[in-house]
Amino acid sequence: MSSHTTKRTGSGLIEVSPKNPSTQSAAIVLSHGLGDTSEGWVDVAEHLASKLPYVKFILPTAPTQPVTMNGGYPMPSWYDITGLDLRSNEQCEGILESRDTLRKLLAVEYERGVPYSRMMVCGFSQGGALSIFTGLQMPSVEQKLAGVVAMSGYLPGEKQFQLTEGLGDTPVLHCHGTADPVVRFELAGMSQQLLEKKGVTNYTVKHYSGMVHSACPEEIQDVLEFIKEHIPEDESFNIKPKDPSEMSIKELKAAIRDAGLSSKAVGLMEKSEFVRLLQNYYDAKL
Repeated sequence: MSSHTTKRTGSGLIEVSPKNPSTQSAAIVLSHGLGDTSEGWVDVAEHLASKLPYVKFILPTAPTQPVTMNGGYPMPSWYDITGLDLRSNEQCEGILESRDTLRKLLAVEYERGVPYSRMMVCGFSQGGALSIFTGLQMPSVEQKLAGVVAMSGYLPGEKQFQLTEGLGDTPVLHCHGTADPVVRFELAGMSQQLLEKKGVTNYTVKHYSGMVHSACPEEIQDVLEFIKEHIPEDESFNIKPKDPSEMSIKELKAAIRDAGLSSKAVGLMEKSEFVRLLQNYYDAKL
């Protein structure tokens, strides 16, 4: 039986959350690559969630906008890409807005009770680049993350990147295939060198021989181990969900649906019945 539930919204946001919110103690924002959507990575999030029952995964979808490198064709993109050479890579129109999108998702989890020290940003390709750009430029050291994961990514907008004071030792895992024809493997080492010059001290590059612009089981396992190392399970950080007795009927029904209890709610009429059903679930009686 799955420990998580997958919820989709009309905005393209997918959340893979612990069925019982009181068991959540960490959160990870996972961002897709150019031309993709959150659906492209939900299977990876669900796989990781099956190994990390205390982690909530949040998968946003980038806005659709013209991409210069692809002839101006509109597609889901976190920012415009004119090219991947150093000079072209400075033109990243839209990246600040996307950085703020990730920051807002992290802030929502913080308001729910998850400390920033138990959150990560993670992504593939353009999403990995955005994760580097966001995770090492959080507004203050008080919002320092547990880590950053970039799969087949790179440092975008190097000249406009300013490492936030106190975030230099944030753990960064950069995974990259040696045969990547899209984001060349050399960009992994180049990104590491550029960031270390700016003060980053904990940047690890892992390479996968023969892997093209994709992911592989070995890489996903490395990501899993990185998460376990830097966000270990710790029940003392479990969030405290809203008391069911204080929820509105709308909130109760949404919580029951998210918990996968809809079939048990059939025929219930009174608010007290919904409260009892959800409370029993939270108390592990169901």
